[in-house]
Amino acid sequence: MEEKKTMEGTPMKATAAEEITARLSSLDNLYFPRAVQLTAASSDQRKSILLDLLRRDPAVFLERYGSELLVDELLEFDAMKHDYEVDWHLKNLRKKISPTSEELKSRCVAVRNRRLAYLNKLVSEGQYFSEDAMRDREPYLHHEYVGKFQDVMGRNMARPGERWSETLMRRAEEAVLVTRIREEQQRLGVAESDWIGNEKMEESEEEEEEEEEEEEESEEDEEAKNPTEASSSLEQVTDINGTLHDREHNNKATTVLPPEEMQDMMEQFTSIMQQKFLSGEDHQHLDYTKIDNDETLDDHWLREIGLDAEDKYFGED
Repeated sequence: MEEKKTMEGTPMKATAAEEITARLSSLDNLYFPRAVQLTAASSDQRKSILLDLLRRDPAVFLERYGSELLVDELLEFDAMKHDYEVDWHLKNLRKKISPTSEELKSRCVAVRNRRLAYLNKLVSEGQYFSEDAMRDREPYLHHEYVGKFQDVMGRNMARPGERWSETLMRRAEEAVLVTRIREEQQRLGVAESDWIGNEKMEESEEEEEEEEEEEEESEEDEEAKNPTEASSSLEQVTDINGTLHDREHNNKATTVLPPEEMQDMMEQFTSIMQQKFLSGEDHQHLDYTKIDNDETLDDHWLREIGLDAEDKYFGED
């Protein structure tokens, strides 16, 4: 008699309720409140718990498991649309399954605003968009914008207050980053002379410079022995010294930038990294589903609107 009264209060076909709860009970990692987790070990136990909740409180059932329901299963709840809570859950679930073009547009705006709000939070916290953190995520991009103008050897130096074990760990991490940069340079066909950490090229250039200096010294010795040729030899030495000076100047020009230019390059790199976050390219590092569905992030823009209105009010005064 009690069973009949309960089913009358929940106008859903008994067969539909059985089929829905049976399918859900077979899903892996389905959520159950802690109070009933111990009694939800088997599929039959889970089905019994789900069926009981569906009959007692269909609105709570939709709140917990609505996202797991199929389109045809949602149709079975239409008989209970007179219940405000049930109707509210059904409308929201259907918006997610088959949204209108206007709803899609509204959703895109909400997602964009929530990511912007989360971006501002990450910037204020100062960790995610710090130079070291961004370099860990995109070592090659950092190298192209900033790293190749910095002192590479300095990254391996011990830092003030750093333990030796921490220095060794950081050096190991640095070696991994350098490897990743070189692999990307090779993949993109970058000239070998421009590869990061390519000491062979540098050593070769140094050897050439030493050989030229030795030739200069031998020519000076010849000058002492043959004064009549001093004038022409002096011109040759001058040309060689000038060439070396120009080469050194050019090398330094490609590896060192003034502080204001370095700051500009760093800002460009940071801007690119922030755009990558906004476009969803940081999915390996962040849970975008959690961010995009976080309604509390909307409060950020409500505060911004309030501040703008306040500024406008006092500005008019």
